[in-house]
Amino acid sequence: MDWGTELWDQCDIIERHTQSGLELVEKYVKFVKERTEIELNYAKQLRNLSKKYNLKRISKDEPECRLSSYQSFLEIMNEMNDYAGQRELIAENMMMNICIDLTKYLQELKQERKMYLMDAKKAQQSLECTYKLLDSSKKRFEREWREAERAAQYAEKTDQDINATKADVEKAKQQAHTKARVAEECKNDYAAQLQKYNKEQNQFYFNDMPLIFNKLQDLDERRIQKLAQGYILFSDTEKHVMPIIGKCLEGITKAGTNVNERNDSIVVIEQNKSGFERPGDLEFEDYSQGINRASSDSSLGTPKSHVDVLGKNRSKNFWLFSKRSKKFTPERIMPTVTEDFAHLPPEQRRKRLQQKLEEISKELQKEVDQSEALGKMKDVYEKNPQMGDPASLASQISQTSQNIERLRGELNKYETWLAEAGGRGHAVRHKTQTFNNNGANDVQSPDGAHSDESTPDPSQAIYAEFDDDFEDEELSAPIGECTAMYSFPGASEGTISMQEGEVLAVVEEDKGDGWTRVRRTNGDEGYIPTSYVTITLNK
Repeated sequence: MDWGTELWDQCDIIERHTQSGLELVEKYVKFVKERTEIELNYAKQLRNLSKKYNLKRISKDEPECRLSSYQSFLEIMNEMNDYAGQRELIAENMMMNICIDLTKYLQELKQERKMYLMDAKKAQQSLECTYKLLDSSKKRFEREWREAERAAQYAEKTDQDINATKADVEKAKQQAHTKARVAEECKNDYAAQLQKYNKEQNQFYFNDMPLIFNKLQDLDERRIQKLAQGYILFSDTEKHVMPIIGKCLEGITKAGTNVNERNDSIVVIEQNKSGFERPGDLEFEDYSQGINRASSDSSLGTPKSHVDVLGKNRSKNFWLFSKRSKKFTPERIMPTVTEDFAHLPPEQRRKRLQQKLEEISKELQKEVDQSEALGKMKDVYEKNPQMGDPASLASQISQTSQNIERLRGELNKYETWLAEAGGRGHAVRHKTQTFNNNGANDVQSPDGAHSDESTPDPSQAIYAEFDDDFEDEELSAPIGECTAMYSFPGASEGTISMQEGEVLAVVEEDKGDGWTRVRRTNGDEGYIPTSYVTITLNK
């Protein structure tokens, strides 16, 4: 069934129906827009909420950072931030795939509908014009035929009148004949106009209007189909992000299950354990025997060494439960009182000394690595003078040697303090000895500290054909990645610059000459000193 056959006489109904359908599309677009605004506001509020309660502003050195409940709370804030991002994605996809697309399609439908209605109006106007011509010819035929009848009657009356002359009779007959001929011509014209109108009317009702109505029906059905797709997209847009939202919620659940109250209690103990012994019983002071009340310096039963650490203030024997406990706040624990942390309780002092030893060890290892790198660079300069002057590295080598000696001295100093505090320093001492062995030749050999601004580029002559290789070869697949430990200027041909901490793709391993070929994400390739990076190859 189609509109052209069944609704051939319902032009006004069809016009109102198609207009109502277009208004429904506009209403749905407005509805989706308001939904996207709700999603964006919801996402914004979630982000602000996560930012408000995020504890990242607290320093990582704070004791709470090691608690599982604290870490789980941070994970929940991160998951909520990701969840807000998915709500923003829903709003963005709805706006792009529904609102913008339907608005554009709606404009096309309006133009198409307007064109069909104009065609219908033109066809109707043409039929009305033909009908007016028909009606005019019909009225003229009626008028002329009546006049012809009157002329014929007058001629017959004149012919029967005995007083009329022959000339009057002839005149009346001639006039009647003229009127009859005009009436016959009007009759033929009316018949022709009637035939033309009937033909156009048949064309209008059986061809022109049904074709236009069918086109409007097709337009309306396409509108309904597009609107149905918009309804489906309204649901599918949210379904597509449901797996990611589910992962966010699973992350929140996992954060809750990761909370371990027993471990948190252990962490609190480790962070705050002082290492002091409990005070002993007070001795009875018999004044009847003249015992001096203040003569005993050990009435608490606490070893004198511990009393010295706490401070010899006899008026505050129970300082753990008094205002003096402020020493254990973050502001008072900072190593600003004494360099050897003697102001701290024994247990906390040992922990801080061990932490300081680890920091110095890492810094010493970095200086040793720099020394090795500069030594290799000097060897390259000596073998290939055109790449640089070995003497230009002298200041850096000297500075690195001084840094290594200074750090070793600090390491020995803190190890001594750790031994005095009763800590276990043999593991650190072993690492220190390793540094000494690795760096013994470094101090005597040409090495030194790395400098971002003054380190000469060590690669000009060894790989004179670097650029040719890059031009002739296609990009090869990376075999791993590396992280720069130090900055490298890479000013010579074939080399590439890098900054400390930069991650690069490894495309060719070191072939024994101290250089590794790498590539940036933008496609730039070049060689860098192998000793300047830590390399992780793909398995």
